[in-house]
Amino acid sequence: MLTITDLSLQRGGVWLLQSVNLTVQPGQRVAIVGANGAGKSSLFQLLLGQLAPEQGTVSLPGGCRIAHMAQEVEASERSARDFVLDGDLELRRLERELAQAEARGDDHAQARLHGELDVHEAWSAPRRAEALLRGLGFSDADTGRPVSAFSGGWRIRLNLAQALMRPSDLLLLDEPTNHLDLDACLWLENWLRRYPGTLLFISHDRDFMDRVASHVVHFDRQQLELYTGNYTAFEGQRSERLAQQQAGFERQQARIAEIQRFIDRFKAKATKARQAQSRVKALERMERIAPAHVDSPFSFEFPVAEKVSNPLLSIRHGQAGHGSTPILDGIHLTLLPGSRIGLLGPNGAGKSTLMDALRGEKTLLAGERTCGEHLAIGYFAQHQLESLDLDASPFLHLQRLAPKASEQSIRNFLGGFDFHGDEALSAIRSFSGGEKARVALAVIAWQRPNLLLLDEPTNHLDLEMRQALTMALQNFDGAIVVVSHDRHLLRNTVDEFWLVNEGRIEEYQGDLEDYERWLADRRKDEAEAPRRPQNGDGANGAAATDSAVGESAEDRKARKRAEAALRQKLSPYRKQQTALEAEMDKLQQTLTALESDLADPGLYDADGKARLQELLGRQAEAKGRLETVEAEWLEVSETVESLETELAG
Repeated sequence: MLTITDLSLQRGGVWLLQSVNLTVQPGQRVAIVGANGAGKSSLFQLLLGQLAPEQGTVSLPGGCRIAHMAQEVEASERSARDFVLDGDLELRRLERELAQAEARGDDHAQARLHGELDVHEAWSAPRRAEALLRGLGFSDADTGRPVSAFSGGWRIRLNLAQALMRPSDLLLLDEPTNHLDLDACLWLENWLRRYPGTLLFISHDRDFMDRVASHVVHFDRQQLELYTGNYTAFEGQRSERLAQQQAGFERQQARIAEIQRFIDRFKAKATKARQAQSRVKALERMERIAPAHVDSPFSFEFPVAEKVSNPLLSIRHGQAGHGSTPILDGIHLTLLPGSRIGLLGPNGAGKSTLMDALRGEKTLLAGERTCGEHLAIGYFAQHQLESLDLDASPFLHLQRLAPKASEQSIRNFLGGFDFHGDEALSAIRSFSGGEKARVALAVIAWQRPNLLLLDEPTNHLDLEMRQALTMALQNFDGAIVVVSHDRHLLRNTVDEFWLVNEGRIEEYQGDLEDYERWLADRRKDEAEAPRRPQNGDGANGAAATDSAVGESAEDRKARKRAEAALRQKLSPYRKQQTALEAEMDKLQQTLTALESDLADPGLYDADGKARLQELLGRQAEAKGRLETVEAEWLEVSETVESLETELAG
């Protein structure tokens, strides 16, 4: 599909690639990773013909159809639906030619074009465009609104929908999840896994890459390294390479020891919630991936607040919304020091409204908000970047907050956010979105908050900064409430979830995997909703619809609720079953290896007795453990089978 041969590329006098070679096979889904400025977006420009290499060639099959996601969109009065349909260039060409043929009265051309439009499935195009919009979080009412009515982030979603609408053999996506919420991310993952062409995408979302990528291309020291597998596989392979580099060995060990302290800290909380169990597992996984990040330029923390109140904040009998329109009702919550909460909920359910209410903004329409005497809130949201002084430097932003702080202490603090030398003293006007986000986070950390309210904090942050933010939040002693589509961040920083849905806030008992299933069931319910009676259908049409589905809407909802409850009950048993199967495989491999070692004739000589006794002891221990695990597996499997039978019935 794509062949790069002996290619060298530079931008602004800086070499990005030198004499690189790369082959991408048809159907592969390739994540492009590397440090900011390494040349990832430049590679896309090269493939689109917007850049020319200094040497080498880029080869694509003849007639290759390329679709790409634009990063900006101008305001226009075209409806969102028409804007997305514009992505299908062939459809629009055929429609124009048909209109011209009708104007000429050319019956033969009209017949031919109608046939071509039918082959192109033009009749279903509006429905497909609307499905893309719904998947990306737009409401049905949004489809007819003009592009100019949407904010910048929602226009980026329109660009993404337009790219997905375009028939293509090669799809290029640059940071597709940056302006998506968790629900839209999950939908996009499923869409891309079904995409039949070749996919190249740039992303800083670890879970997204794990779920979508079949390969990873890493920009490393002006070279392109191709890895097979998803991002976790890439980290493992890269870790092995870095572990062999003696210069980074000591830093690697220190990092692993630091992560181990986090593991020890949170294991004590593992019995409090299912999320804590998942978090321990995630932290243990981080010990393995740490070597892949030993050369990160970021290392910072959120300093401990000088004073803390208990509780920090509470809302009773609260109602939140905008203007006179309530979105959330019956809000009763308390935030204690150490609370770590992730907000889940469909797009538009009120998560950001709740965050504003916690801050004491006007979105709290009714109720009592009580603050602790020493409450200090650190708030991050994308629109907060607009409040930064574009003519001030990162250094000046912090100095204004603490005029008596020494220059060296400010410089040292900014160094953890990778602002060094002249960059720390430069006006942020020319900074990228990611750099401004780092300034905003530095400002928050500098003020020593004891409650962090974070609304999509990872947008525009690269992988290394996301990793550093995750580490800093793990070690933060205050309370955290976070909304994020970055599941890696959520798994590693929160202990419990609150679900914001249908005007209410309630504690969510499941984990992120359960939430994904809940979303899937919700979409399925919407898709299976009875058809609205058309003109002329009347009561008979409605009755026919109910008859067709075989049950009333209330019965169907009750059945779905019961099925969802069964799936939630089944989930931990399935996970336990999978874990036990993995342990049985591992024990079986251990026994096979021991049997191979015991086949050594030298063990049965006088000099081999000690080694023989050791191996026999390990063999007996492994066999005993295998019997125990097999018994547990049988018991769990019977429970799984019973619940699955109940669910199928």
